[in-house]
Amino acid sequence: MLSYLTRWMSRGAFQALKGASSRPQLVKTPHIGNQTLAAAPLPFTGGSPGVRQARALDQERLLQIDWDDGSCSLYPFTWLRDNCQCPHCTLQSAQARSLLFSNLDVHTGMDQVQLMENKVSITWPDQHSSEFDPDWLKKRCFSSEARQALQEELFLNEREYWDSSLQIPTADFEEVLHDDKAALAWLEALRRIGIVYLRGAPAEQGQVARLSQRIGYLRLTFYGHTWQVQDKPMANNVAYTSGELSLHTDYPALHHPPGVSSHTHTHTHTHTPYCRALLMKVQFLHCVRQADQGGESEVVDGFHMAEQLRREDPEAFNILSSLRVDFTDSGADYCDFSVQSKNHIIDVDSEGRVTRINYNNATRDSVLDMPVHQVQPFYSSLKAFVEMLSRPENVFTYRMEPGDLVTFDNWRLLHGRKSYLSRGQNSRHLEGAYLDWDEVMSRLRILRKAVRGDS
Repeated sequence: MLSYLTRWMSRGAFQALKGASSRPQLVKTPHIGNQTLAAAPLPFTGGSPGVRQARALDQERLLQIDWDDGSCSLYPFTWLRDNCQCPHCTLQSAQARSLLFSNLDVHTGMDQVQLMENKVSITWPDQHSSEFDPDWLKKRCFSSEARQALQEELFLNEREYWDSSLQIPTADFEEVLHDDKAALAWLEALRRIGIVYLRGAPAEQGQVARLSQRIGYLRLTFYGHTWQVQDKPMANNVAYTSGELSLHTDYPALHHPPGVSSHTHTHTHTHTPYCRALLMKVQFLHCVRQADQGGESEVVDGFHMAEQLRREDPEAFNILSSLRVDFTDSGADYCDFSVQSKNHIIDVDSEGRVTRINYNNATRDSVLDMPVHQVQPFYSSLKAFVEMLSRPENVFTYRMEPGDLVTFDNWRLLHGRKSYLSRGQNSRHLEGAYLDWDEVMSRLRILRKAVRGDS
């Protein structure tokens, strides 16, 4: 992990934090459980691939490309015509398709294919011509290996699982703001590990907004663009108290919760509120002020725990990934709100891979929309999952100090907080904010192109 994070950075950008074991440090984290293919070779890496032969298979309606390296790729006629790169079919300035689908013959044949100046040139039955660069075709090969490699390149789906022995990847706040290599390493680590610690931010409000500008823009919620986690009278969120917060994800009361969270500590520990909606994906938390006693933060790798539950208690996993649970939240902050959602505790995709954890005990509704015979199995399954989350060997505990800022994947990590001693106006204070993964991944791809020249 260390070599991965530091490959494109100066020595000081990512570093191991010194001091007590409760402080975040950068170390290699183990791969645990089922992972996306880690090192699948890209279908084309560097240089221009050579085409030995191109021929039309008319009966199958496929174009066969034989490459100089001995490999072979097949491309459907319809897909090639749909993705013609000529100025009439593609708006080059936007890299967007101009060809209307209503004008696409989905049963088209192919009149002629030939190699011209190391390009694949095709003439269609209507005498329209298309030319394709070999590297463009090679990257879009339809083999399962090539498709998997390209998806990994585009979305960085590989995850590195961890437990209580985690030493959090750590970077310098100002360097991330001003150095593209540092920013790229930060976002790649955030995607793969789910949490990155930034140090050296000013211990004052406004730092999560500065960090968000490095990516794009903040996600507006019912709590505003940013929110202040403090012990407040008549609190409209359990996070705005000094009590213990159990492990949770933010905003499961939304159908589309935020993905990336960020919390900063000004002089007190900032913590995200127990959120109600499900649209945010990345969270920032900045410590402005920390409590004199208590207020330590806790995190658990929810994806790791879900896979562990699948192995140890398959029935509980199936129940939590198939039954929808009601979440609710209402009150007034940035504006008044009343939100309601139905979500699986564990979301999986069509291939059974865990994609999101939706769990917040504070906003889990008393409404439970399931047949009566499913209620007890649901409670038993949720109990098994929560007990697994809370095992000491699975929970990583750390203490933020003023100027520390933690960024994490709200769809993957569950986070909590130990109770703390409140001292009124000078009590613990964290500022938090959310971003969506779409914005984060967009910036990651732009930075990767700027730093490494990736196409």
